[in-house]
Amino acid sequence: MEDTVSRIDTLQAIELAEGVEVRLRIAGPLPRGMALGIDMLIQGVILVVVTIVLAISGIGLGWNVASGLIMLAWFFMSWWFPVFFEAGKRGATPGKRSMGLRVVQTSGAPITFGQAVVRNFLRVVDGMPMIPWLPIPTMGFGLAACLATKRFQRLGDLAAGTVVIYDKVAAEPAVPAPPPMDAARPLVVLRPEEVQAVVAFRERAGLWSEGRRAEIADHARELTGDHGAAGVSRIMAMAHWLQEKR
Repeated sequence: MEDTVSRIDTLQAIELAEGVEVRLRIAGPLPRGMALGIDMLIQGVILVVVTIVLAISGIGLGWNVASGLIMLAWFFMSWWFPVFFEAGKRGATPGKRSMGLRVVQTSGAPITFGQAVVRNFLRVVDGMPMIPWLPIPTMGFGLAACLATKRFQRLGDLAAGTVVIYDKVAAEPAVPAPPPMDAARPLVVLRPEEVQAVVAFRERAGLWSEGRRAEIADHARELTGDHGAAGVSRIMAMAHWLQEKR
C-alpha cells in the first residue's frame, strides 16, 4: 500500500536516524528541464555579452589575451555557474529559483560544496548522447535515470546523494473530509507501513476532492473490499479504529 501511495503522490516521507520524519515534494523531469532551459538562456546571454566586451577589448589587450579570457569565461560559466548557486544558502540556480525548486541531500539537509561539484560535473554524462555531428547534449541518459528512479534522480544526483524538490508548495484547497464514523477493525493484520498509510489517508483526506479520495482508496480494494465512496468510508473507519480504539 505504501508503494501505491508513493506513486500517486510525489510527497515522500523520509525517516532520519533520530526518528524524525521529513517530507519532501520531489520535482519531476518537466519542471527541472524548464529550469535547465532558463539557466542555459541566462548563461548564453552572459557569455555573449562577455565575448563581445572582450573582443572589443582585444584591440588594446591583444587578441591572444582576449581569446584566452573568453575561453576562461566559457569554462567558468559552463562548469562552475551551477555549482556557485547550488552550494549557497538557497541551494538553487536562477532557473531553479524561478521554478520554485531547490537541491537538497536525500535527508533534506542543504547540499555541500563537494556534492554540488559532483552532481554538476557529471552533467556531461547525463547530457549524453550528443546530437550527431553537433556538440549539443540530448540529456538522454539523465532523463532515463530520472524516469527509472523513485525520486527522479539523474546520474549526477545518484552519485552525489541529492534530490531536487519544490522549495515552496502552494497550499491545496481544503475540501471537507468525510464525517466521523464508527470504528472498524481491519480484517487482516497490517504491517507497520500499512498502518501509517491508512492513518495518513485519514489525516490528509480533507485536502483532496471526493474523486481524488476515491482514486487513492481504489488502490486498497484488497484491504477494504469496496471501491469508490464505500472504499473511502471503509478506510476512514479502519483509520479511526487504528488511532483511537486499539
